[in-house]
Formats: sequence, structure tokens, C-alpha cells
Amino acid sequence: METIVTKKVSIVLQCKQMTIKERIQQKAEELFRQYGIKTVTMNDIATQLGISKKTIYQYYSDKDALVKDIFETITDHNRQKCILIKNKADNAIHEQYLSSDAAQEIFSNMNSSVLFDLNRFYPNVFTEFENHKKKFLFNVIKDNLVRGTKEGLFRKDIDVNIVTWLQLELVSGMLRNEDVITGKISAAQFERQMKDFFLHGLCTEKGLRFVAKYKQQRQKKTA
Repeated sequence: METIVTKKVSIVLQCKQMTIKERIQQKAEELFRQYGIKTVTMNDIATQLGISKKTIYQYYSDKDALVKDIFETITDHNRQKCILIKNKADNAIHEQYLSSDAAQEIFSNMNSSVLFDLNRFYPNVFTEFENHKKKFLFNVIKDNLVRGTKEGLFRKDIDVNIVTWLQLELVSGMLRNEDVITGKISAAQFERQMKDFFLHGLCTEKGLRFVAKYKQQRQKKTA
């Protein structure tokens, strides 16, 4: 009983410690993920928080500034997440699946129209995301490929730079795929198929045994 009370008190204290700007950002991100970016207004965010729209404008000049701030925070969080996954993974294939699990979690809580809205209505923010992908993610993927080759899990005859570029292009394809944007195919489903296809073309026989192992573990989790 004491543990439950302590947790409740901790949650309350955390809420109190959040600044107004952090609360605005958190609520806006929550609403964007649920309903898409375009349909959510500044007034919707203010109403959900129980504050005036004027208060929001004290921190953000317009919705564009709010969207930019949110996605910069998301990008920074994802960057830190990638580093943690890399350090936690037992091997290169394990790292691939941990990254996939993190992506699945993001996509499962996100309205498919978010990608469409970001690309169409906030091109500058989308461009920044693309630049992050080209710079930071390129190095993350490349390091993973080098690691897997050294571990004997990935084929030694691959050109690391070309294969890194190919995987980045697959990610871009997912973000721009019409079926994903319209919700006909979930981003999570697309990502699963993409990962499976990529690893089967990349792995050695030893690597494929690890792929089978991690796929089985995932199936048990979802069963």
C-alpha cells in the first residue's frame, strides 16, 4: 500500500515540476499523435490544458513554432534512444530488433496523417528531420553494419556505404508511402516487412540463426 501511495505522490510531484511550456509541448504532441497535426488547433491545446490561448502564445509565436519545437525534441529523444540501444544490444542483429521495437512503439501511438501533415504543411520541419536522418542515422546504420560484419553476422562482401544508403532509402519510402500515409497499411507493419527483407539479404547463415531467434522471441511477446 505504501508503495502505491509513494508512486502516486511521485507522479503528482513530477506534474507540478513541469513548466507551462513543457505542459504545452507535451499536450500538443499527444493531440498531434492522436488526431494529426493539421486538425488540432491552438485553441484545442489550450482547452485541453485548461489555460488561455494567450498563454500559449507567450511561449510560441504560432503553431509552426510549436510543431518545430516538438519535432526537435522528438529528434533529440530518438538520438538518445539510438545510443542507448546500441550500448544495450548483445550484437548487431539484436540492435536492429531493439531499434525496430522502438519504432513499432512510436508508430503504434501515432495517427498515420502525422507524416502526411508534416511533409505537406511543415516542409521546413520535415527537411530538418530528413537532414537528421541523413547525418545521424547514416552513421548509426553504418556502425551497425560494421559491427555485424566483424561479428560474422553480416556478409563481408557488402559495400557498407551503399547498404547504409539503401536502408535509409527504405525508411524514406515508408514515410512517403501513400498506403502508410492514408492508413491502409500501418507504419508498424511496413517497418516489420522492411526489416525482415533487409536482414535476410544481409545476413550470413550464422546471422540468420540470430534473426530466427529474435523473431521467435517477438512472436512470444505478442502471442
